[in-house]
Amino acid sequence: MQIYTVETLAGERVKEGELLHASIVLAANLLRDAREAVTNAVGGKMLRYERLLDRATTDALELLKEKAAAKGYDGVLAVRISNPFMVQGSAAVTAYGTGFTFVSRGDAETGIPRPEAQ
Repeated sequence: MQIYTVETLAGERVKEGELLHASIVLAANLLRDAREAVTNAVGGKMLRYERLLDRATTDALELLKEKAAAKGYDGVLAVRISNPFMVQGSAAVTAYGTGFTFVSRGDAETGIPRPEAQ
């Protein structure tokens, strides 16, 4: 399963499907919140929250792939990630895009999906 930020794939014919989305909310623990509160007060990079946001973004993209596969798509085009944010000790991320299936060159007019590669 592939995801792409581009809206078209050069040299490939695809049949576009529906809009897919995946949202993830991960909670930070109390200890992490306390440490980041100190960093916030004195200044500096909030590394623990950065790692939490990275994990939430990765998880949202993986969930998007799972949803696309469950609906029979070959991938997702025009993938976008909402502005990840921290709120009340948790990280929230939404990823979305358009599901698609590849169409073979001979069947481009009929819209018959290309058989799966073995």
